[in-house]
Parts: sequence; structure tokens; C-alpha cells
Amino acid sequence: MVLAAGLGLRMRPLTDHMPKPLVSVAGRTLLDHVLDKLADAGVDEAIVNVHYLPDQIIDHVAGRTRPRVIISDERDAVLGTGGGVVKALPLLGDAPFFHVNSDTMWIDGVRPNLTRLAETFDPARMDILLLMAPTISSIGYGGRGDYAMLPDGALRKRKEHQVVPFVYAGAAIMSPSLFADAPKGEFSLTRMFDLANEQERLFGLRLDGVWMHVGTPDAVHAAEEAFLESVA
Repeated sequence: MVLAAGLGLRMRPLTDHMPKPLVSVAGRTLLDHVLDKLADAGVDEAIVNVHYLPDQIIDHVAGRTRPRVIISDERDAVLGTGGGVVKALPLLGDAPFFHVNSDTMWIDGVRPNLTRLAETFDPARMDILLLMAPTISSIGYGGRGDYAMLPDGALRKRKEHQVVPFVYAGAAIMSPSLFADAPKGEFSLTRMFDLANEQERLFGLRLDGVWMHVGTPDAVHAAEEAFLESVA
């Protein structure tokens, strides 16, 4: 599943007349960068949810075959990151699935990070496996981090005044069973992260490569420079 329903408020004015997933970085839209990575990881079918200026995204992905895109249309409701997954569950099936933000970008290291996520996910031990980027080497990120990570990959959420070394990179594998008792309507996916954390079933995998936080117009330029340097 690819989350593409956000309003992109911090990306204005680029998003005044265009949904954020269609903002271009290094000649390709943010959404295409994500879908290309999923295709390279062997994904045949991707669910993309839409809300803000939905027809632009629907038209943009209509011709894709790698992966084939199925739209989860949320134009008539604000469901949040968690509610969007719940709505899409009938399309996702009952097996663990990739979950990727449409505005995340990273440069892979030696091996693709989505492939590494798939190899690491263990449904007997975890409900969610997050791709975690080291804050110190990430581009465009200046926050305090999201989680500390234990040697076995178990995650511990940052306390209010704490600084931790890892930030969620916007890509994960999730088990649909975690959403069995999820609330109806709008809610944030962080609620499910917290639930998995409480049950000690939230794990992380350190990103191999460089993560880019593309949240503002200024960050687009920094991401473009890093991306173009990596393929030069």
C-alpha cells in the first residue's frame, strides 16, 4: 500500500494545484520513485489511496503495469493514515504487506532496502517492521528521532524530552491482523505503532543507504542533489 491521500500543506505553494505525490524530484514524481522501488522488490500490485486532487493521481498511474495500481478512493472522507489502511484492507488481503509513504525517498545501499525488509520480517515475532534511518546521516531531517533500537531490532519509542538515533523512513511491512480491532473512521497509524510497541511486536531495520526527508519545497532541491550525485 502506498499512502498518497495527504494534503501536502507543508509543500505549498507546489501543492496549491497538484497533490504532493506528483511533485517531481530528479525528473520523476515522488509517487513514481516509490512505485519503482516496489516493482524492483517484486511487487506486482499496489494499492494507492487518494483524497486531495485525486483525479490527477488516478490519471497519472493509469498506465502503470509494474506494479499494477489499484486505487482506494477516499475523496469523500478524511480517514487519516490509519483509517486509510482499514478502508484498503479488503484490497490488501490477509498476508503481510508493504506500506510506504508516497513522499519518502532513499538511496539504496548494496542491496535494496525493501528486499531486506521482506527477508527480515518474521510474523511469529512482529506485527510491524519499520525501515529506520539514522538521524545523523539523513538529508532534510532536523528532528529528535522517533525510536531507539535494541540489538535484536526491537524498537522503543522516544520519550518527550529524549533524543534518539533513528527516524521512521516511511516504509514498513505490516500484518493485517493488527487492524482486527482498529477504530472506525479517521485515526493515525501511530496508534497501531504504539499498540505493537506495547505488545513488544514493533521492530525496526536500519536503512542501508541515505534517506531523504522531502517535506518542504526547500527539501526537494536537497533531495535532487543527493539523488543525482548517487547516479552520476
